Amino acid sequence: MSVSLRSATSDDLPHITAIYRDSVLNGTASYEITPPGQEEMTARFEAIRHKGYPYLVAEDDAGAFLGYAYASSFRTRPAYRWMVEDSIYLAPEARGRGIGRLLLDALVESCQTLGFRQMIAVIGGAHPASVAVHRAAGFTETGLLKGTGYKHGRWLDTMLMQKALGHGAETDPDPSVYPGTLFGG
Repeated sequence: MSVSLRSATSDDLPHITAIYRDSVLNGTASYEITPPGQEEMTARFEAIRHKGYPYLVAEDDAGAFLGYAYASSFRTRPAYRWMVEDSIYLAPEARGRGIGRLLLDALVESCQTLGFRQMIAVIGGAHPASVAVHRAAGFTETGLLKGTGYKHGRWLDTMLMQKALGHGAETDPDPSVYPGTLFGG
């Protein structure tokens, strides 16, 4: 079975909402407790896409929706504009099949092409599979925040991982590329 990646569209929002709902209810990737509905997920999707960040989906050759990934701002202050945060969510039946890595690699490539210099992963619950996929994609651990969330009757830690994109911090950024205009210059 082959997997294809493409840019997300508004037609994907029912699938995106369902996958995120499952992750909120059954996982620790998100520290939300109550899953947002499709209206809220639509607003989030539009806010990310409006700023030009990549938002990708994975499907199998039969058209089954397997997961999604997107980049968004890590923080909104202008000096952070060269850094993005990645988010990856998979349908339960798609986990453990390498789809997260495919989405992450494509997201890294898209963000690098746009001119971003750093990508950070904020991994809720310090989930071992998420840590492993990020490590395999060249991310390094930059910190572990202890007891940052309380969900499913237990305290959760948050792992921070980072990957340099392009020249990273070795050279000055080019203000004429996308991140240089993201927050108005």
